[in-house]
Amino acid sequence: MPTAPAPAALVPAGEPRPRFLDLLAAEWLKLWSLRSTAWSLAAAALAVLAFNAGTSWDTRRYWNTEDASYADRFVAEGMPLLHAFTTNAGTLMMLFAGAFGALAVTGEYSSGLIRTTFAAVPARRSVMAARTAVVAAVATVFGALVAGVSFAVTQAILGTRGAGVPLDHPGALRVVAASALLAPVAAIAGVAIGALVRHGPGAVVGCVVVLLLLPLLLTDDRHLSAVLGHALPYRAWLRLTDIPYGPEGLVHPWSAAGAWTVYALWALAAAAVAVTAVHRRDQ
Repeated sequence: MPTAPAPAALVPAGEPRPRFLDLLAAEWLKLWSLRSTAWSLAAAALAVLAFNAGTSWDTRRYWNTEDASYADRFVAEGMPLLHAFTTNAGTLMMLFAGAFGALAVTGEYSSGLIRTTFAAVPARRSVMAARTAVVAAVATVFGALVAGVSFAVTQAILGTRGAGVPLDHPGALRVVAASALLAPVAAIAGVAIGALVRHGPGAVVGCVVVLLLLPLLLTDDRHLSAVLGHALPYRAWLRLTDIPYGPEGLVHPWSAAGAWTVYALWALAAAAVAVTAVHRRDQ
């Protein structure tokens, strides 16, 4: 039996090729068409705020009222900035953002709809670039809102004891910015892991290993281990938010500029991995 000839092109003749703005709009609609997107973002935001506000409330509750100078020392030692975004809250937001980015990629692979997407738009790299951009934009807004509200709430609670600080306090803006940008950096890393693994649970586990377990395994005692640890986003966030102590308390100190560089390189490298992986591998 003779076989039918294959179509010359997946895009019909006369049809304009999709513009990148069209791909951004399509990825935006696909992301927000899932009910889980909105409620998962809301639940994560409330959980992060609960960690930070709860820590500040405990500090206020057990305040040393017998020492009149306690509030001045509390502010002088930079403790309000440590309360603005706690380590537990940062860990939670980082893991959520990583899982959010990973599942934004693996969802279509699990359902098989990725074949439809690539049949409609054969330019795989453009599709993944648009998806990465949408995920990064949502994560950036999410991180900025959570970090900003968290700072306002925690400082308002501490302010009832005379220990809250404004945003123009030395180091405060850096804490807010570093905490806000941790979300998109982790989300883009999650997109890259999802593009490589292509399996939802496996990608989430990969995010936990790369974003959390590796920084915990690498210590600051040895130079090589410290350098490898400093190259991870979680350690970079800790460096940027550790305003009261800075590099003086580290065996192998490093600069805040180096931590910002880690943020930028992770975002760029993860985006490149995601785009390359989807182009070189089969569906």
